[in-house]
Amino acid sequence: MVALGTAGCVAPLGPGYTIERQQLRVQFVPAPEPRIRIEAEYALRNTGNQPLSELELRLPGRRRFHFEEPHATWDATLLTTGVSTERPRNALISLPQQWKVSARHTLRLSVEYLPAATGETALSFTADAFFLPAEGWSPELLPSRGLFATGGVPPKKWEMNVSVPDGFLVHTSGRQTRTSRRNGEMNIRAAQSVNDHYPFVIAGRYTYSEIGGKEKITLWTRKAQEAAGLRGASDALVRTMEAYDSMFGARSKDSSTTWIVECPLTPGCFTNLNATIAKLLGEEKESVSAEMVSPDTLMVDLNEGMPKLAVAAAPSLAASRLGYAQNPGFLEREPPLSALPAFAASIGREAAEGTDSRMETIRRALQLIPDDVAARRPEEPAVVRAKSFLFFYALQDRYGRDVFRKAISHMLYARRERDLELSDLIAAFDQETHQSTAEFVRLWMKRPGVPEEFRMRYRETAATTTKPEKESAP
Repeated sequence: MVALGTAGCVAPLGPGYTIERQQLRVQFVPAPEPRIRIEAEYALRNTGNQPLSELELRLPGRRRFHFEEPHATWDATLLTTGVSTERPRNALISLPQQWKVSARHTLRLSVEYLPAATGETALSFTADAFFLPAEGWSPELLPSRGLFATGGVPPKKWEMNVSVPDGFLVHTSGRQTRTSRRNGEMNIRAAQSVNDHYPFVIAGRYTYSEIGGKEKITLWTRKAQEAAGLRGASDALVRTMEAYDSMFGARSKDSSTTWIVECPLTPGCFTNLNATIAKLLGEEKESVSAEMVSPDTLMVDLNEGMPKLAVAAAPSLAASRLGYAQNPGFLEREPPLSALPAFAASIGREAAEGTDSRMETIRRALQLIPDDVAARRPEEPAVVRAKSFLFFYALQDRYGRDVFRKAISHMLYARRERDLELSDLIAAFDQETHQSTAEFVRLWMKRPGVPEEFRMRYRETAATTTKPEKESAP
């Protein structure tokens, strides 16, 4: 239940309100039909400079979530909701009377999620496992409308309660403070804070395994796994995590554990398919078999077995290092930064497979960029993405991998929880190289094609490393 906005302690300059307390309850009901009940309660105070007649609420996206119409009450009065004409995804809640300045009221919201129907792409779940990803599943209170409007910001500390059948494993945002059991149900209380960003819940009848060494990895699977398969997956995952530590800097102690959880139901588990990234990574078809659902957790499809786990997880593990659920513009960056997740995924996959496929990856991407390009003709989006992908390899070549690692790590740390722009990348490399890198960036991103020197380097490298075919016997 997170919304953007501010609530200051100075005299209000416009309409607004403050969430003084809030509590969220998630209850999983496995039978007769599995469903997830969400109940939220807010203690609100009008802290603006004028009475309010309505509240705006952002509902979950219908493409991703299958849910019944929410119910809302204002103190003890049932509220009616309408659709915002400006933002169709948002609901407008008409208040039964003017909400006077300084007055306090209690808003209660409830909604039920159902499994996706056959053929739907919405999030789905089974009677013995479900997950609610960070951001998007809970209705969000929005700021009031108007100049200098405020509202929708959660308090610094609030509570989430999760009720599931006894015997479920449960992983949530926040800090779990209490667990109780009654009548076959387990209730977990999790304290949330401003550092938790967006709430999430993963729960089910899973088998628990712990793999990895310094990089702690907790694996939840529907069935117990053989020791040999776990050992191979563990080694590959450790290599991947160590590669990311080297590239982006080691994770903090607060985020030293990664959860990898098998999807409750593969259809409806994943959201994003990117054919361009798949092609850059050498995949024959576009597919997704792993995806981040919180800053420290990814859901995976284990239908192809444990040997493929690390390779499938690499792109998502890269996302966890590059701002998933931390940076508001993570999925909306402009080129070349939009290609940084694909570049990181290629590094992770190479580490997972234990191969050196750098040259092969670069040559494959170069094939997507025409040799002869018109100077004034706009480049196709697919060409721009391939150029952006190769741009990071070019930075490594020009400044060295050590400088590259330090600059990228510095950029990510400096802009944590804020959007990234090309100027941030340039500033980070300027700092590490003690020289201006703007001209090199312009050479790559402001001119059509790729620099001929770069193309020739990898063309010649390929020629020198290709083994001559043996001559057939006379």
